[in-house]
Amino acid sequence: MTLDPAALTPREVYHYLSTAVAPRPICFASTVDAAGNVNLSPYSFFNVVSGDPPLLAFSPLLSGRDGSSKDTLNNVRAVPEVTINVVSYAMAEQMSLTSTAYPAGVNEFAKGGFTEVVSEAVRPPRVGEACVSFECTVDRVLTLGDGPMAGNLVLARVVRIHLSDDVATADGQLDPRRLDLIGRMGGNDYIRAVPEALFEIPKPLRTLGIGVDALPATVRLSPVLTGNELGRLANVERLPTPAEIADVRQRSEVAAATDPPARLTLARRYLAAGATTDALAVLLGEG
Repeated sequence: MTLDPAALTPREVYHYLSTAVAPRPICFASTVDAAGNVNLSPYSFFNVVSGDPPLLAFSPLLSGRDGSSKDTLNNVRAVPEVTINVVSYAMAEQMSLTSTAYPAGVNEFAKGGFTEVVSEAVRPPRVGEACVSFECTVDRVLTLGDGPMAGNLVLARVVRIHLSDDVATADGQLDPRRLDLIGRMGGNDYIRAVPEALFEIPKPLRTLGIGVDALPATVRLSPVLTGNELGRLANVERLPTPAEIADVRQRSEVAAATDPPARLTLARRYLAAGATTDALAVLLGEG
């Protein structure tokens, strides 16, 4: 099925975008209006967009009903500051409650049962229950459209970072397995980044992987190896030498794998353990 966005309603387009582009992190944005009234609201069109300068971006959409702007957007235009708080599983239901369309001037900190903590460098308070909070000044707001569901990209420069003690390591680094973050899916669905859901992929930043096209045909065209397995195998800088293959073949467990299925099983075990070169040596060794 192929769709033309021009033939769909904005809500229909939003459905496909927000469901397919997921999971999305959630920007829990605290702002104030010109009179100092506090607003707190979540946005899932959100990400980090620059390391230097340190910039976060989120996009409050105009109302799908009448195209009106939300309090957060009005506030950052009046007072160009925002505190962005990340959302963990422990506060998911409270966060969702604050997305209710309360009238302007209503404090969602109170409605959601959150604790206001005075920020150091900006006027909007941060959420005391958040494990990470970013105090930001607003660099600019880019208007992306003027009709219902149109976005307004807020570029927020980070001026303070607050970490709770239980998510930081002894050297001040963040541990992804302690954050227990949630992400936005489509419709009413969210996803939880529990440790069991996390997996590691060696980043090809300091090495030049040979690529899938450089793998021997017997490996590259295997009807059994998955795309992920081929990607891992192809992330080596070179194929193992004959001497390295012979060395691996001397291991008792490799010598015992006398047929292709047994060698494939062993190679996959090596791959899962991060021994990619050994896995290649097993796959390239003669039976």
